[in-house]
Amino acid sequence: MSSNVDKVFAGSIPGLYEQYLVPLIFAPYAEDLAARVTARTPSRVLEIAAGTGVVTRALAARLPESTAIVATDLNPGMLETAAQVGTARPVQWRQADAMQLPFADAEFDIVVCQFGVMFFPDKRHAFAEARRVLRAGGAFVFNVWDRIEDNEFADVVTISLASFFPGDPPRFLARTPHGHHDRATIQRDLRGAGFGSPGRIDTVAFRSTAPTARHPAIAYCQGTPLRSEIEARDAARLGDATDFAAAALARRFGAGPVDGKMQAHVVVVER
Repeated sequence: MSSNVDKVFAGSIPGLYEQYLVPLIFAPYAEDLAARVTARTPSRVLEIAAGTGVVTRALAARLPESTAIVATDLNPGMLETAAQVGTARPVQWRQADAMQLPFADAEFDIVVCQFGVMFFPDKRHAFAEARRVLRAGGAFVFNVWDRIEDNEFADVVTISLASFFPGDPPRFLARTPHGHHDRATIQRDLRGAGFGSPGRIDTVAFRSTAPTARHPAIAYCQGTPLRSEIEARDAARLGDATDFAAAALARRFGAGPVDGKMQAHVVVVER
């Protein structure tokens, strides 16, 4: 499976992502990032890889209207969903590639990114772009998922699908969302991008909860590019694969409500 497919959030994925995945795993970390950004009292904030806008909404709720928020994503479908959900006050939505940001040097006080770094094909180059658009003293604030074994729902789904497709296991979750968790690698790439310090990395754990075991199964199997991997193996079996993952989650966590550990690294580095 091409890694290019890992970055495609199109079709029904954005809506399912917003409905199932955002409350399951993204909302607590969005509030965490928004609090870190707000504490720096910025006047201009750029969000990259904004997805369906969970961090954007948290920023808009916390920051005064005098603070400009520009939220970008590579995938138009994600931005369309974000704009439809809306924010507490106006923000600017703009399609943009984090590898080639369409902004001037030193234009922002903060660049923020929630769980997008793992999708960048050249992390060091993307970090250099974030640094370029930051003013002196500004900060790049982002998070990445820790290893998949410390994220229980994702781990169970991945293991279950390896049984469902034993000849060619779908590895999207381990390969991409949970594939950039090494702290030393992150800090090396930040230094390679021109940041003068390796920054601060906090490892933050939350509990992931859902009303039923089927919710995380739908979230991962149908609301992420894992869906493309499943359909590439057998498009007619997406529903069966989702059911299989749901059954595995129910065996591990009960039918519902379900509760599992999730863990991520939060990075803050100043220009």
